[in-house]
Parts: sequence; C-alpha cells; structure tokens
Amino acid sequence: QLQLVESGGGLVQPGGSLRLSCEVSGFTLDDYGIGWFRQVPGKEREGVSCSSRSGKMINYGDSVKGRFTFSRDNAKNKVYLEMNNLKPEDTAVYYCAADTTTSPDFCSVVPPYRRFAYWGQGTQVTVSS
Repeated sequence: QLQLVESGGGLVQPGGSLRLSCEVSGFTLDDYGIGWFRQVPGKEREGVSCSSRSGKMINYGDSVKGRFTFSRDNAKNKVYLEMNNLKPEDTAVYYCAADTTTSPDFCSVVPPYRRFAYWGQGTQVTVSS
C-alpha cells in the first residue's frame, strides 16, 4: 500500500523556520517524483516544491524561492522541506504527494496536479506572532 505521511508542522513566528518531513512507504523515492503543496481553506492548492524521481531536478514556486529548500534521504525514504524566513502568508496545510507519471528527470509545480496520484494527510503550518 502506497502511503505518504507528513510531519513537522506547527506554530512559528514570522521570520522563523520549520522543517517538514514526508515519509513514504510502499514505494521508494527512485520510483516516483515527490511534490510539496499547500492549501488554505477556500483557495486553490498551490505547488510549493518538487523533486524529480532521479533527484536531478528540483523546482520551487515563485512565492517560496530563496526561502524553502527541498531535500531527500533515499536511505530513509524521506523527503524534507526546510522553510526559512516564514511569513504569515505561508500559513496553510502542507501536503506531500507522489508523481506517478512524469519522466524521471523532470518535475513541475505548475498545475494541473493530476499526475500526483498519491497524497499524504497534510500537516498544518501557522505563521503568526
């Protein structure tokens, strides 16, 4: 059974940092690309970052470039999202998802997101003073 489980969310002050983790099971990071997304109630889901299956390509959404960093630990079957200089507008539920169809050296955070067939349950990030 393919599963993704996010952790690491919480409450942080503006300018602070958090590291989100996504542990996958039922497949390996060599099988599928992974994306990070976020969503605020009443708004469209937003692509935050992604890594290709091979790990050769990593992309970021414009709103997080220079502040967020995607990394992966193949041995642990985990990916991470390091979030620095957090802003109140980063408040959202963050999800990781597996891209089951894109070629091994490519990833994109541009919608549509149909290629992401498996999703975690999400972790809440709140940026507030």
